[in-house]
Amino acid sequence: MFRTMDTMELHIGIQNIARELTFDVDQTAEEIEAAVAEAISSNGIFIVSDTKGRKALIPASTLAYVSVGEDEPRRVGFGHA
Repeated sequence: MFRTMDTMELHIGIQNIARELTFDVDQTAEEIEAAVAEAISSNGIFIVSDTKGRKALIPASTLAYVSVGEDEPRRVGFGHA
C-alpha cells in the first residue's frame, strides 16, 4: 500500500466486531481527535474519508477505539534495527 509523507494511518474499532477498520487519511491527528470528540459529545456520527475519497459513517455509540498515528516506513533487508 503506497502512502505519501503527509498521510496518517487510522484504525477504528467497532463494538462487538472482531475486525478493525483501517484507513489512510490526509487529516492530522488533531483533526481526527476533534471529529471523534464532536461525534461522541453529540451522540452523532463519526465520518472519515480516506485518501481515495471513500467515506465511512460510524455511529459514535458503536465506537470502541480510534487509533491514529504516522506510518513508519517499512525496513527492507537484513541488519536494520
